[in-house]
Amino acid sequence: MEINRVFDILDKLKANSSKTDILNSKENKNWVNVSVDSFFENTQFVASSLLQFNLQKNDVIAIMANNRPEWNFVDYGAQQIGVVTAPIYPTISEADLKFILNHSEAKLIFISDKAIYQKLVAIESELPYLTTVFSFNSIDGVKHFSEFLQIGKQHLATEKIATIKTTIIENDLLTILYTSGTTGVPKGVMISHKNMLSNVKACQDFAPFKTSWRALSFLPLNHVYERFLNTLYLFHGVSIYYAENFETIGDNCREIHPQIFVAVPRVIERVLEKICAAGDKLTGFKKYVFDLSIRLAEKYELNGANGIWYELQRKLCDVLVYKKWRAAVGGNIVCIVSGGAALNTRLERIFFCAKLTMLQGYGLTETCVVVAVNRFGKNEIMFSTVGPIVQNLEVKIAEEDGEILMRGPSLMLGYYKNPQATKEVIDSEGWFHTGDVGQFINNKFLKITDRKKEIFKNSAGKYISPIMLENKLKENKYVEQCMVVGEGQKFVSAIIIPSFTNFKEYCTNNNIEWLDNATMLNNEELKKLITNHIKVLNQTLAPHEQLKRCELINANWTVEGGEITPKLSLKRKIIIEKHLQTINKIFLVEA
Repeated sequence: MEINRVFDILDKLKANSSKTDILNSKENKNWVNVSVDSFFENTQFVASSLLQFNLQKNDVIAIMANNRPEWNFVDYGAQQIGVVTAPIYPTISEADLKFILNHSEAKLIFISDKAIYQKLVAIESELPYLTTVFSFNSIDGVKHFSEFLQIGKQHLATEKIATIKTTIIENDLLTILYTSGTTGVPKGVMISHKNMLSNVKACQDFAPFKTSWRALSFLPLNHVYERFLNTLYLFHGVSIYYAENFETIGDNCREIHPQIFVAVPRVIERVLEKICAAGDKLTGFKKYVFDLSIRLAEKYELNGANGIWYELQRKLCDVLVYKKWRAAVGGNIVCIVSGGAALNTRLERIFFCAKLTMLQGYGLTETCVVVAVNRFGKNEIMFSTVGPIVQNLEVKIAEEDGEILMRGPSLMLGYYKNPQATKEVIDSEGWFHTGDVGQFINNKFLKITDRKKEIFKNSAGKYISPIMLENKLKENKYVEQCMVVGEGQKFVSAIIIPSFTNFKEYCTNNNIEWLDNATMLNNEELKKLITNHIKVLNQTLAPHEQLKRCELINANWTVEGGEITPKLSLKRKIIIEKHLQTINKIFLVEA
């Protein structure tokens, strides 16, 4: 069966698979499995019900919910009658929610909980297009998803759906993905069936997928990254298990023993922090072996390049330490995929050494999604890079400023109702300007060096890469979040949010009385732990890059608060506005 539309994947599964656990989620602390047959049947109910609501091809519906099988029922049901989905982050601000619903002219919305519904209630008088709300969870006063499915059951339109499917072509609009970005209002990225499937097919062999695999999914399906991976999993017939939340990832791994999961670097950093925190509590020989395992892992090189003596020590550490790490994530992991932001090379080495293959990739919503990725195979992985370019794409580095340019079949159709913005990023020759700066290593591996818009100059005209410095700062486990500042100033500095969780554990281990975050912010021991890291870091930097007069702040940058995007990128302008007094203090600027 040829797969040219995303819903063809489900048709192929229906014809060839009898899996009883293709989609899975937790309900009342128990895993509930959805079979291929049930998945297919529910999409038929969804499509039939949408037709009863007079939805037609290219009409838009919104999904604003956590990852769950029902998310897929709505998505694949809508696809089969040409209805376009506009997924929305559950944590989005009311202003952005109103913009997206009105800009997309979404007629129905599917939500998952009361907090989302309250956002809708607050702006309902300003939503002229939205007619109906359905909820996957039970909410007083809201129609339940079961009612929506019942409409489809009562008016099952199998033949009509089949007829409509024949009219849908690969270049038809599949979904509109609104990117929050770090400035301005969201832009709706138009993704076609071809955009998604060309990338799925190009990336189908980056890992040795088998139908027996299980994948743990926890990054939001609203984002192109997890949406693409879920499509790839279904393409291979891999069972998808949706984690309850970020806090249960470890427990869920040990329950289902997955072969693969996808994460952003911050999640991986937290895994290592927990490992190191457990190691810090050890004593005697166990502590010696743990410390050795970390030192060895930090020096790991691919393909046995460290030599025989290193490998012997590694085998010892594997028996005593690393196998416990693998057990902590279920014991069956074949690979972990990292994307969304730069992955620290130290993390790559440590996890590879422990036989937890870490594959870093790169892409954007507009490129749907993967532009480059490290992959299984001889000479297909290089640390500190995002891997070789996907085979069906063209990528080049702009001579004038090093910007990464891309074109190919996965490139978006454009920005929804915004041709001017489309022209600003796709030139007359079809090259998409990513806004990222990079270079090729060995004429093969793409390395991301900067974000073009975020590079700034100091008062001496020297260029500063804040992302590079921020990633190095966050190597210290007592740094939770940070932002480098110093545009137009004589020196570079940073505002730093400490990891109070890790410092609290440090206090417990060192008999330091814990009071509260605001008080502990001024603790000399905390300042010393972070200052010493900065001193060591500065020794590796050019003079104009060295950090001076960094300030600790008691804050929490969140999506809801508007300081970061859903993929955890800093909204620098907003952060500067909120912490202007602290920044002025750093540079001795009078208010």
